[in-house]
Amino acid sequence: MKRFLILFLVLFLLSGCNEKEVVKDVQEDTLNYAFVIGKNDEFLLIQDNKGIIYEKNISGLNPGDMIKTYDDISNLNDYEIISDDDFPLAFNDNGIFKDYYNISYQKVKNMSLDEKIGQILLVRYPSENQTDVLEKYQFGGYVFYAKDFNDKTKDEVIKMINDNQNVAKTPILTAVDEEGGKVNRISTNSNLANEPFKSPRELYLSGGFDLIKEDTIKKSKLLYELGINLNLAPVADVSTNPNDYMYSRTLGENTDKTSEYVKTIIKSSNGLGVTYTLKHFPGYGNNTDTHQGTSLDNRSYDDILNNDLPPFKVGIDEGALSILVSHNIVSSIDSDLPSSLSYKVHNLLRDNLNFTGIVITDDLDMGAIGDVKSSTVKAVLSGNDLIITTDYESSINAIKEAINNGEISDKLIDKTATRVIAFKYYKGMIKG
Repeated sequence: MKRFLILFLVLFLLSGCNEKEVVKDVQEDTLNYAFVIGKNDEFLLIQDNKGIIYEKNISGLNPGDMIKTYDDISNLNDYEIISDDDFPLAFNDNGIFKDYYNISYQKVKNMSLDEKIGQILLVRYPSENQTDVLEKYQFGGYVFYAKDFNDKTKDEVIKMINDNQNVAKTPILTAVDEEGGKVNRISTNSNLANEPFKSPRELYLSGGFDLIKEDTIKKSKLLYELGINLNLAPVADVSTNPNDYMYSRTLGENTDKTSEYVKTIIKSSNGLGVTYTLKHFPGYGNNTDTHQGTSLDNRSYDDILNNDLPPFKVGIDEGALSILVSHNIVSSIDSDLPSSLSYKVHNLLRDNLNFTGIVITDDLDMGAIGDVKSSTVKAVLSGNDLIITTDYESSINAIKEAINNGEISDKLIDKTATRVIAFKYYKGMIKG
């Protein structure tokens, strides 16, 4: 009897330990990390692991504070402010680049603030002193246009790219818009290509998706040979009306076929050294030219959800690493700000579509946001990773001023630069 009682007591104690261990595991699984990325006129802006941003009015928190909580961040009541000197847990989204965040963050920690800011800028290639400018500011990358390739031979283009890479402490992204058809930057130069790449619709009507696949492979090989590693294409927008501004740059077919087009591009380009960028999130629709001025999209949320998002979702599922956001104001999502500057639009991308790759603004020097105050600061606070800009000095100064006055936390710059560099590791641009 005594043995039986002892055995019963041991089993009871063991079962109690196991139960406590299970409770502990459940709690750890539900632990959420986030940090205060900055503030606007009324609220603190808090970003969780997935990159989703919330407006909160919470006393006791300040930009830069990192927190852990068992609450959902959207309903934050109880939290603990934490410090993590090695690798901020609030940075890790367990996404595409998760294996490279640690090494990337160590690299970021050794950068000056100017170098960190430089990493999140994708700058239009200057007209002069390009390598000197890059050596000084250490941008994340350059965007090249047709004028930068005019009359150059392949060897001259390769040298131009290499000269810039040689002065970069961290290898730069070299980007073009080689969509085919109306928008070509490289293949209009007969020294670089036998003929300009055809538009998506022309390819589709001539040879369907098989020809689009063949064209993508050919395009990727040419870009890679020249040293271009980022193509700001394909256009994933759905347009079936020839009168739409964007129609000539799209496949010109319905949502299903446009989705198949996007899938073909991403699948065909994987492993060829050039990253393709889906644009213009959340879908351009029948809106006007954002190069010239404000463009307001008044379509319903359901229309955008069912008609415009599927091509982006298919591209993400196929492994798309980067997405470019338009300057259209989509009233059903955010009636106040262009998509590129709206955290609500970015939340749709991060949360609904589970995208963990690189988010890029359209060019901040376009007319659609010319009257928007502090556009660069808003672009940073809305969740973009790379900001396309021509006036890089104004962008840098605006970010530094916002950090100094507490509008942006410098930790947000750390996080964004970490993701950009992790992207470069993932692409194989950085070794080690």
